[in-house]
Amino acid sequence: MALTNSEMEYIVETLGRTPNPLEEGMLDIMFSEHCSYKSSRPFLKMLPTEGKNIILGPGDDAGLVSITDDLALAVGIESHNHPSYVEPYGGAGTGIGGILRDIISMGAMPIALLDSLRFGPMEDSKSKYLFEHVVKGISDYGNRVGVPTVGGEVEFDPSFSKNPLVNVMCAGLVKKTDIVKGIAPNPGDVFLLMGGTTGRDGMGGVVFASEELTSQSETEDRPAVQVGDPFTKKRVLEASLEILEKTDVSGVKDLGGGGITCCICELADKCENGAVVDLKAIPLRETGMTPYEIMLSESQERMIFVVNPKYVEKIHKICEKHEIPSAVVGEVADHNRMIVKDDEQIIADLPTRLLADPPYLNREIREPMVEKGLVEVKDLEISQSILNILSSPNIASKKWVYRQYDHEVQIRTIVKPGDDAAVLRVDDETAIALSCDCNSIHTKLSPYDGGAGTVAEGIRNVISMGAEPYAVVDCLNFGNPENPEILWQFSECIRGMSDIAKKFESPIISGNVSFYNENEDIKINPSPTVGLIGVMDIENIRTMNFKEESDKIIVIGKTYNEINGSEYHRTVHNLEQGQAPKIRIDDEVKTGKTLLKLINNDKNKNITAIHDVSAGGIAIGLCEMSMAGNLGCEIDLKYLDAEGKISDNNLLFSESHGRYILTVKEKYLNIILHELKNENVSVSPIGEVKGNSLKINNIDLEIDVDTLKNSYTGIIEQQMT
Repeated sequence: MALTNSEMEYIVETLGRTPNPLEEGMLDIMFSEHCSYKSSRPFLKMLPTEGKNIILGPGDDAGLVSITDDLALAVGIESHNHPSYVEPYGGAGTGIGGILRDIISMGAMPIALLDSLRFGPMEDSKSKYLFEHVVKGISDYGNRVGVPTVGGEVEFDPSFSKNPLVNVMCAGLVKKTDIVKGIAPNPGDVFLLMGGTTGRDGMGGVVFASEELTSQSETEDRPAVQVGDPFTKKRVLEASLEILEKTDVSGVKDLGGGGITCCICELADKCENGAVVDLKAIPLRETGMTPYEIMLSESQERMIFVVNPKYVEKIHKICEKHEIPSAVVGEVADHNRMIVKDDEQIIADLPTRLLADPPYLNREIREPMVEKGLVEVKDLEISQSILNILSSPNIASKKWVYRQYDHEVQIRTIVKPGDDAAVLRVDDETAIALSCDCNSIHTKLSPYDGGAGTVAEGIRNVISMGAEPYAVVDCLNFGNPENPEILWQFSECIRGMSDIAKKFESPIISGNVSFYNENEDIKINPSPTVGLIGVMDIENIRTMNFKEESDKIIVIGKTYNEINGSEYHRTVHNLEQGQAPKIRIDDEVKTGKTLLKLINNDKNKNITAIHDVSAGGIAIGLCEMSMAGNLGCEIDLKYLDAEGKISDNNLLFSESHGRYILTVKEKYLNIILHELKNENVSVSPIGEVKGNSLKINNIDLEIDVDTLKNSYTGIIEQQMT
């Protein structure tokens, strides 16, 4: 049991008695950090959750965004970090399964998956093993279910050596008239369980996720990892959508963390109702299971539908057609208690509010001491630094990953993996852009700027595709919240994310908090993963690749001497030090919104390519555009708008926020310069698309595109052979 003495005292005082062992187990999982958010709730209140395009914010299985007059997008994001360390293939697969069920629970058809992955260096055999099997687990599960994996990111850093992060985002389409929620509003309705059967796998999963990993976790905690079944999931998906189409469902929720206990108590508590559960009615996979095991099992591929009894027979027939079991396992009651019966004997009787809404904690927070003194950096020859950074697994081509994914199933994908964001067709006029981003080093060095900067990068990614940012989902991966310095990191990160989300009018509509991502000797870099949802007219889609020779290259946004926390420092000098690049929110918002206005007015596609500037700075941004278009460029850094005197090295590798690289047709150059200056946006014409090499005149640097590609491609493939 993970219940603390103070929590048990609170429970006994509330009940007026000591809970029996089954009740204590049910309370144990609901009081876990994973289910109760008891450490994070005071800080999450800072986040904006409402906006003009938002149908539903946090509180259900997924958020909902209006994207057309008739359609909404259901979006969620989840972590499966600890299970993916103990059993990487199954842990990653069940993470996919869980987020798919969250989207189905809103009545939506899943149309896209994105993953954000973090591992230790690939030179470490365990990290390489985890990487290989997590990617295979995601691939096998998503491909078999028939949902495309269209984007994501991968980071390798020593801080993730013993605690990989596996975050998965999913989006699904639903007609606004068909939206359902996770509620049980009508006493007399029944709880109908369908999908996979209940077994002993996943026991204590949420408690396991709310504790630090240890050297014994791989063996002792293996039973806490669920067993996924994508073929059953496919049938569950199809049967669920048919049930929603052919019956009038009051509510629906998937069985994820906390199993039947969590699902039913939350359904009932949302409407201040109660629930009676019939233990004997639950279909079991294994004989001899105890009530404790049945109520706490986290077996996968299960859903609960809340329906009027008159629909039960029709739902049973639908489930029979799809060859999945179904059973009525309880009913909604007009009291506010969760009662579990075994052969009419009451074996658990708890207030639903006590289970579904445990008290949160006001833990101590403390700003850590900042290390004084920085290592003096001696810059290398710039061309060699560029090639070294392109060969870093954090920058190099991720084709080894995404070629294992089917990113074109459902034939919606317009812009495939490898650009700033994925773009999917919604209808003949509308598309959505989806991205998944995080900068763990920036957040470690400067939690406020790192959190805000991660949201800003996600926003820049969807804007670069031509989309207006509508909403954000987040998956917040941090260490032990009982450590006051970790909780300070978390608080500052949330404050930064909140500030920029408010300014950009892009609310956070769904998310997940994953604490305890550390073990006995390694703490992860704090990693706030954010997913961005953007909406656009199909005709406005842009991509990063250089298109034609003589197109002019301009940089929007000012460059600052902000080299600390950069990929240049990490790759070339093995350093993580100093203050991360500062987020200048007003400049970021003004630049992004001005660029969006230009794109929307650019009916003739005079803006031919757009790419945001992030990891690796302008140097790597230009390389990526060159390699994608198989065209070179010729630039001069003396024309770049920068604050103060900055070395050529730092101009190229600084990761200052709020910057985009654009190419525009020559005839349009003066017009766009005039429009940007009128909006008081920093703009620098620095060169043109030309030849077959990256050429920087003022430093006499020239690297042909083939050499760039040789450094950029095949890096991960070489490590994985």
